Amino acid sequence: MTKVIAIANQKGGVGKTTTSINLGAALTHFGRKVLVIDMDPQGNCSRGLGLDITLINKSIYDVLVGNCDINNAIRKVFKNLDIIPSKLILASLDAEISNKVLDPFAILKNALHSLKKGYDYVIIDCPPSLGLLTLNALVASNSIIIPVQCEYFALEAVAQILSTVSQIKTNNNPDLRIEGFLLTMYESKYQLCNEISQQIRSLFAESTFQTVIPRNISVPESNAKGLPVTIYKPSSRCALAYFSLAKEVMDHE
Repeated sequence: MTKVIAIANQKGGVGKTTTSINLGAALTHFGRKVLVIDMDPQGNCSRGLGLDITLINKSIYDVLVGNCDINNAIRKVFKNLDIIPSKLILASLDAEISNKVLDPFAILKNALHSLKKGYDYVIIDCPPSLGLLTLNALVASNSIIIPVQCEYFALEAVAQILSTVSQIKTNNNPDLRIEGFLLTMYESKYQLCNEISQQIRSLFAESTFQTVIPRNISVPESNAKGLPVTIYKPSSRCALAYFSLAKEVMDHE
């Protein structure tokens, strides 16, 4: 059975795209078949997996507005790792479907029902907002991973995303659950990082991943190469952390 996981936090720069790329790639390392869906109009997830989004004909936008079948938008990038890419036009989705769709929050969920290829995981990279795109991802998902950067405003962002999750559970997707809080860009030498980490673990003891993603130069290097860090530098601290995260996610199977 396919498990759908949204990587979401309305705060930008917390590691959503990095996590989507590298968790997806790490899961394939352990033999899982993974589909990544880029729901961010910036298309960074697509670029990070080696695609030139200016040359893409079919994207998640075309799927959501009904221009193409979801299976026709899938691109293979590595063994057992596929992606449905994004393009900037996705930012106009609200205007495109406003008052035209009976249930605008369930478009992605309904599209996923048509997937023909069997995947173990669908990983959805959400934009840094709580608008229509992120809400579609949460309605379509079994669970959510919330990346939390170890910085001053982290807890405020967590409170906002948890409020949204609560609303989605009440109104649209009662089975949505927290897969885990993921501490990202962690640097143990900074006191603030340690304080935020301790706060998150004390508040959400049972739902915070043991794995911590360190800040590491190998990540921007791998992005520039269009490769997951788990392929670009598989022995780097960051790659090893994502392999560890994948094991934790698989433990939830």
